[in-house]
Amino acid sequence: MLLCVASFSSRGPNEKVPEIMKPDISAPGVNILAAYAPISPPSGLSEDKRSVNYNIISGTSMSCPHVAGVAAYVKSFHPDWSPAAVKSAIMTTAKPMNGSEDKEFAYGSGHVNPVEAVNPGLVYELSRDDYVEMLCNIGYNTSSLRKITGDNSTCGASPDRSLVKDFNYPALAVRVHLLQPFKASFRRTVTNVGFANSTYKANIVASSKINITVVPDVLSFKSLKEKQSFVVTVIGGKTPAKTIISSLLIWTDGTHYVKSSIIVDINIKYF
Repeated sequence: MLLCVASFSSRGPNEKVPEIMKPDISAPGVNILAAYAPISPPSGLSEDKRSVNYNIISGTSMSCPHVAGVAAYVKSFHPDWSPAAVKSAIMTTAKPMNGSEDKEFAYGSGHVNPVEAVNPGLVYELSRDDYVEMLCNIGYNTSSLRKITGDNSTCGASPDRSLVKDFNYPALAVRVHLLQPFKASFRRTVTNVGFANSTYKANIVASSKINITVVPDVLSFKSLKEKQSFVVTVIGGKTPAKTIISSLLIWTDGTHYVKSSIIVDINIKYF
């Protein structure tokens, strides 16, 4: 079955932080049978005097509850997992989608797959300090940072925007300059939540327009919750405007398939 995203769905990229892919994920949101306030007419028209308890609705307000339900479902199996681990599990086990020229900027990592999300094999974990560091590197100062954290957090050294792409997010995104060759490296760390003794090998499904390497390309684990790091390097030539180059990194031990989107884009209005 071909899974497509609705034409009215909002599109990425993330205008403020293009290093973080948006959207994250897709979920059912078209023609959903949902509870409806009986004081509001089902058509939305003031002359409509009907009153219903249920209605067929489409939109983000329908897909969001699906994702929230999937997150709760995953959390019920893993009550000790952080929100980042749950999000990673949902993203890396999503079903592939297509049918949009905007690619991942239309559907994110793919369509939610709750059964697989319960057992992702590996997760991309994030700590509170990771979020603080990311905010500092995108330009927040100590004063603005504390409005978010609500504590005495500080931004120490000078912000380094190049480090934002190393934020341990389950997808890898980079925006490159118009008609210029590029090279981008991403550092990621995964945590083993599958089998205690396991070995994962990296597989790349890459566009012919770029070259992708992973070092190391084999990760061996001896225990649960063990962490391993790797670096993904993406190299490409001159990229025309409005180009989206979409590729995929898959870590597999033969049972689990941990998928991370790799997106290279250029949008001339940002340069």
